[in-house]
Amino acid sequence: MGTSSSLPPVPLQTEVTSNQYMKLAIPLMISTMTTPLLSSVDTAVVGQLTDPSYIGGVAVGSIVFNTLFWVLGFLRVSTSGFTAQAHGANNEKELYQAFIRPFMIAVFFGLAFIIFQEPIRWLSLTVIHPTTEVAEQAELYFNIRIWSSPFTLVNFVILGWLIGKSYVKSALFIQIGMNTINILLDLLFVHVFNWGVQGVAFASLLAELSAVLSGIILLLLLNKTLLNWSLFSWSDISNTSSFKKMLEVNRDLFIRSVCLLTVYTMFTSLGARMDDTTLAANAILFQIHFLLAYCFGGLSNASSILIGRSIGMKQPKLFHNILKLSAKWGIIFSVALTLSLVAGAEVIISFYTSIPQVQRLSEIYFFWLLLFPIFTFWGIQLNGVFSGATEAAPIRNSLIVSMLVFITSAAILVPIFQNHGLWASFILFSLARSISLGMYVPKLSARVFPEKTIETKYFKDTMDR
Repeated sequence: MGTSSSLPPVPLQTEVTSNQYMKLAIPLMISTMTTPLLSSVDTAVVGQLTDPSYIGGVAVGSIVFNTLFWVLGFLRVSTSGFTAQAHGANNEKELYQAFIRPFMIAVFFGLAFIIFQEPIRWLSLTVIHPTTEVAEQAELYFNIRIWSSPFTLVNFVILGWLIGKSYVKSALFIQIGMNTINILLDLLFVHVFNWGVQGVAFASLLAELSAVLSGIILLLLLNKTLLNWSLFSWSDISNTSSFKKMLEVNRDLFIRSVCLLTVYTMFTSLGARMDDTTLAANAILFQIHFLLAYCFGGLSNASSILIGRSIGMKQPKLFHNILKLSAKWGIIFSVALTLSLVAGAEVIISFYTSIPQVQRLSEIYFFWLLLFPIFTFWGIQLNGVFSGATEAAPIRNSLIVSMLVFITSAAILVPIFQNHGLWASFILFSLARSISLGMYVPKLSARVFPEKTIETKYFKDTMDR
């Protein structure tokens, strides 16, 4: 990568302290945990209504969009990695391209989802196969929220670029603002206007639109690079080596997302074929699982930023320092989250639903969530490490292996143990994800630092933006 004199120099560094790591990670954790709150709040609001089919309808609709958008989650992950590396290398042109390329992809897919909404809805409901009552509510939710697709995907790119550039507080502002609007509109549309499932869908749509508008304004205020139209060039956007690298990374992350989509869809589908109460209980527990996963995702994002920066600055010592911090804080948070779940199980479940039979069933299966943080933290942490290094093939391979573990175990355990077998299969999937990706770590350093260039200059930390 070449450098650009129009950017202020990025100081070299060889070590990040635990305090510096957590100053970056905590706002990222808060920011990423707000991502599933759209669907989580939707579920909690309709969970106070009397009919379990409302929870089931929002659950099916939410899982469709959570997984549909997760397939394109590479737009945030890869944008963050490429932006962090361009920032570390002090390359203004690559910073610009790191935003423009995924932005164009986001708009394309967002519009495609709207154009092809009919077959997407049909396929989703056919695969999940909920009861008639739940399907009717899910369709009402889907028909409204599908229009948020371009806004959601563009927001992925905005957040990825801001995070990669270390504008963490700005990303946090966008996410908190979006969820505050969503909560207020949920309460207004559902409990005042009595719009039911359609109300929560409209709330999510308007909240996601507000996030994109505020994100674009922040981007333009924070970084003049994106206003420099002289940097826009079709030849640079389609540059063979850079564009090929982006496509390869995004391809591998896309396959990874498809594997996740397959697992989540199978999980929801198998639960939906039991009964509406089991579907509702699983939906609540899965929303809690998303919050846990996104909590680790905040730590993962911090690692991704710093790993990308270490590679951009050609600092293998910093790279290994960050890898150790990722493991240390991942273990600490996995234990802390598990203890928090043990202490607050009843309160957490009652937040999501007031229906007694759904509460009881949620409590029965809740213990499976206690295993999730311990078994999954390393896989999610390493996802950030490999993403920051823009080495996505190991992520892809680990998810393929883990998906096969889930499919095999579900085929064996679900017929015997029913919903317990389903949750056991999901925990085995999470464990396989950590083990299989961990096997690639020893070779990663040699791949990203073939010349073992180590700078010795220490610097003042620049992450406190």
